[in-house]
Amino acid sequence: MTVERVTEADLAELLPLMRAYCDFYEVAPSDDELLALSRALLADPEREGIQLLARNERHAVGFATIFWSWATTSAERIGVMNDLFVAPEARGTGLAAALIEACRVECAARGAGKLTWQTAPDNAAAMKVYDRFGATREQWVDYWLPV
Repeated sequence: MTVERVTEADLAELLPLMRAYCDFYEVAPSDDELLALSRALLADPEREGIQLLARNERHAVGFATIFWSWATTSAERIGVMNDLFVAPEARGTGLAAALIEACRVECAARGAGKLTWQTAPDNAAAMKVYDRFGATREQWVDYWLPV
């Protein structure tokens, strides 16, 4: 298994994983919109963020997306792992932990003080992975507004 930063050449392998991730959350951005997101990250990884792609011996089976931000409450740059997805056939293989660790390494290299993320409150499978990994669980209520 390998985990590497996404390049333009990887987008054809990344797109089906992004689509499966969106399907899980029952949302439907277009393929063009998903590719535009990936290309925006590729165009400015130092300011925007990066995507990581995990492959087994045969093909891509997982990805993670990190966006760069700041946390006033700890006065530091942070990496926000906005996406973490492992294809069903690769779950239980340690791939999620490998992606999280790769995200942590990318954050450290970028000078971020921590890696943060969130998951849906009913995503028990993901929470088991995060708890096993040693992550600290927080309690927040999310809001959003259309702009």
